[in-house]
Amino acid sequence: MKYLVVSDNHGDRQILVELADRYKGQMDYFFHCGDSELEGNDKLWDTFIVVRGNCDYGGDFLERQTISTQQDIVYITHGHLSNVRFGLTQLALEAKEAQATISLFGHTHQIGCEVVDNTLYLNPGSISQPRGPIQIPSYAVIDSTPNAFDVQYYNRAHHPVEELHFTFPK
Repeated sequence: MKYLVVSDNHGDRQILVELADRYKGQMDYFFHCGDSELEGNDKLWDTFIVVRGNCDYGGDFLERQTISTQQDIVYITHGHLSNVRFGLTQLALEAKEAQATISLFGHTHQIGCEVVDNTLYLNPGSISQPRGPIQIPSYAVIDSTPNAFDVQYYNRAHHPVEELHFTFPK
């Protein structure tokens, strides 16, 4: 299964249109981890599974979602309610309760991915306002197979960032 993960575009609708158009038919799921600042009735939400971020005030976005795919159980939240700025402990408890194999979040605007207790935790960074030591507007693509999670980060120009490619055995 292939998943595109993006977060924190903060009102930049055009980049989401680009992602939807560019990857149409190539991804099994499109996930948006919040802070889109777009209306809840935007046509983009026909493509993306989205959650509410701390800067999303319109629409009836859910705070958290659990999606079962043919390969994984994906838990998605923005992260502000899980205190991700202070570590992943609370998020890990939520993901475990959801029996997630993948946990997606945003909020910090910082790229990050790791596997803990057979669960992939991934923050795609911010596509519009990156923070932290890696100042690259980014999104991620996860290729989940029965044996591994393959994660590739891309910059805003849709080029793979070579040093941000990770493979984790399952």
